[in-house]
Amino acid sequence: MKRLLILVMLVLPMTIQAGIDINQFSSAKKEAIYGKLVYELRCLVCQNQNLADSNAELAIDLRNEVFKMVEAGSSKQDVVDFMVARYGDFVLYRPPMQANTSVLWIGPFLILAVGIAIALIFVRRHRLSADDDDSLEDNQ
Repeated sequence: MKRLLILVMLVLPMTIQAGIDINQFSSAKKEAIYGKLVYELRCLVCQNQNLADSNAELAIDLRNEVFKMVEAGSSKQDVVDFMVARYGDFVLYRPPMQANTSVLWIGPFLILAVGIAIALIFVRRHRLSADDDDSLEDNQ
């Protein structure tokens, strides 16, 4: 039993390996731009991970595309514009405030306001019914 456990512990790390990108940048500035971009752009497959954290094939392809564009001299904004033109605002973790994304920005505040209003109405009704019960008890 111990031998089987040891064998599993030795083989398991070999089967679970994350893809590690090794890119050679021509300058530290380009490497910094690349680093910022892969953390700001969303993996379209995983949806809740950025490109840097995802091991999906599409994320690997997008990281390679970002690397090529940065090495070719594209600015950060050029890369972002390219990705948005190709995949839409969904590729951004922080989508811009536009008519089609207003629900994302305003929605949580509206839900909070509705929740507070419901809580206040509930508390007020509870107090009124408690006051009515007290007044009925005093009259008897």
